[in-house]
Amino acid sequence: MAGAGARVLILGSMPGKASLAASQYYAHPRNAFWTIIERLFAIDRTLPYPLRCEALIERRVALWDVLAACIRPGSLDGDIVEASIVANDFAGFFKAHSGIRAVFCNGAKAAQTYRKRVLPALPEPFDAIPMIRLPSTSPAHAGMRFADKLAAW
Repeated sequence: MAGAGARVLILGSMPGKASLAASQYYAHPRNAFWTIIERLFAIDRTLPYPLRCEALIERRVALWDVLAACIRPGSLDGDIVEASIVANDFAGFFKAHSGIRAVFCNGAKAAQTYRKRVLPALPEPFDAIPMIRLPSTSPAHAGMRFADKLAAW
């Protein structure tokens, strides 16, 4: 999900079962993503999903995933079968969204996979876009308090 004027790209690794079933990013009810977005961008997390997406686009924020495909029994990033990973076309994305100035990875797996599978193949000048790892908003990342996640985001 991206608008033509996007300046920031937030990347997950791959949607979990709840998100895939709902055809929505961060659909698991305990995922803190939309609560954090509400606090940062004043987008009501209870709005219908299309309106939340529209509001993010208005704020020049794009959402996507590092992976186009993978095998993962379950929803945990740790369950992703490394040999099955297919990265999204980031060169094409950055060409189409030339205003992107920063990439923010939602969690360690998104950051690790972006560094390993995407960065080495990115042509200049896209390889110079800064990438920042943020703490995962996933309920599986329960070792960090919400307040600390929000402060980091």
